[in-house]
Amino acid sequence: MINSFASSDDSAVAIAAASAGADVVRSLYGRRLTRIDKGAGDFATAADVEAEKAIVDILRAARPGDAVVGEEGGQQGTANAARQWLVDPLCGTLNYAAGSMLVAVNVALGDGAAAVADPFSGEVFFTDGTRAWVRRDGVDEPLAPTSATSLVDVNLDPPFIGRPGFRAVDLLAHPAFVERFRPRVVSTTLALAWVAAGKRAAYVTDGGDLSGSVHFAAGIALCRAAGCVVTGIDGAPTGPVGRGLVVAADAETHRQLMSMIRG
Repeated sequence: MINSFASSDDSAVAIAAASAGADVVRSLYGRRLTRIDKGAGDFATAADVEAEKAIVDILRAARPGDAVVGEEGGQQGTANAARQWLVDPLCGTLNYAAGSMLVAVNVALGDGAAAVADPFSGEVFFTDGTRAWVRRDGVDEPLAPTSATSLVDVNLDPPFIGRPGFRAVDLLAHPAFVERFRPRVVSTTLALAWVAAGKRAAYVTDGGDLSGSVHFAAGIALCRAAGCVVTGIDGAPTGPVGRGLVVAADAETHRQLMSMIRG
């Protein structure tokens, strides 16, 4: 079954891999799981490890010449391979361990296809690198970002690389922010897929260059393909010297958020 994806296009491989990881995450939900301490209050669970294994099995069978970087397993395959997959098998581990279903499974090919699976809704958000869709019950629909909800997801997790000039949490105390938007804290990059799908107006996080992060690469690819505005917190394009992330459903929402951040 795994080998059947070898002849598929990259987006189909990304969907299959993310779905395999989501199956594991869903099947282990609610169990007492072994925790692997990462320090500074962070940890992985057996679900993270097993989901990554399922994802990597798909990728290695379908694209044996590609490299894979997983959050839990690190680099696999040739480090200088022309193509590299970034894997976050369970984004929202703290949520998951606390019994919350707000998690995502992220699989992205550098500068190419990507998929974000929601293990509990059954939705898979994906892109071929140019366009973006969501698959529900076997039906694909194009993603259509909109700021109509006025909901902005703000990532409050460290590190706070932008301080003292900026921290995402500072937006919550900005008068203009609470007049125009309503904050949400999902604590998983599933929120990026929700911006692409119109469930969120925007997403804001502090940080360094997130474009090559296993946590963010799939969500960034989705949002770009869906037509969202994607920049760092300084308004500059994401990339090696990037700082954090501001993803907005439209240019006006992005402009308003940038004026608050700069102010």
